[in-house]
Amino acid sequence: MTVRVVLVDDQALVRVGLRTLFASEPDIEVVGEAAGGIEALAVVAHTRPDVVLCDIRMPAPDGLEVLRRITADPALRDVRVVMLTTFELDEYVFEALHAGASGFLLKDAEPTALLDAVRVVADGGSLLAPSVTRRVIEHFVHTQDTAQPHPRIGDLTAREREVVAWVATGRSNKEIADELVVSPDTVRTHVSRAMLKLGARDRAQLVVFAIRSGLQP
Repeated sequence: MTVRVVLVDDQALVRVGLRTLFASEPDIEVVGEAAGGIEALAVVAHTRPDVVLCDIRMPAPDGLEVLRRITADPALRDVRVVMLTTFELDEYVFEALHAGASGFLLKDAEPTALLDAVRVVADGGSLLAPSVTRRVIEHFVHTQDTAQPHPRIGDLTAREREVVAWVATGRSNKEIADELVVSPDTVRTHVSRAMLKLGARDRAQLVVFAIRSGLQP
């Protein structure tokens, strides 16, 4: 399967670098690029890519607004958006997670990390490194006096709640499987069912729902 990608960044040099990197990969195709928000929305609507790599900071509408419009459009439900940032903890990270970002990439990440990231997100995974996840948890702990449970959190089985709680720690399916002494496929099944019940676009949004609902392993 070829992963179709759209590049959105107001710096031409960044776009050229990414396009050149992906051009060497037979399973990744850059189907469009844009230097600003308006152009980005038009390109995404026209190409319907698998993954959008989108800079957070750019002329209005900025990357966050582009993200919101993409995730709010039912026709673009299968489009995954990864935010490009200069710093691991950009001030907009938390807002982007709320809006449905599938993860974050540092602009100076290693080429192999960029390639792996695109493939992971296209396959339904998320880009939340444990360090970022821990800080996201700390952010919610310090900014919320009480938990704000997802309205459908009660639909989860006890096992699904347990698995989702572990997902919120940033662990992979294999790591969770080791903790619970089950197979990775079993964990994957529970994660998929939980995402369906809670209406999570991807694993990153599932992490947000778990944290806001106060789930802990």
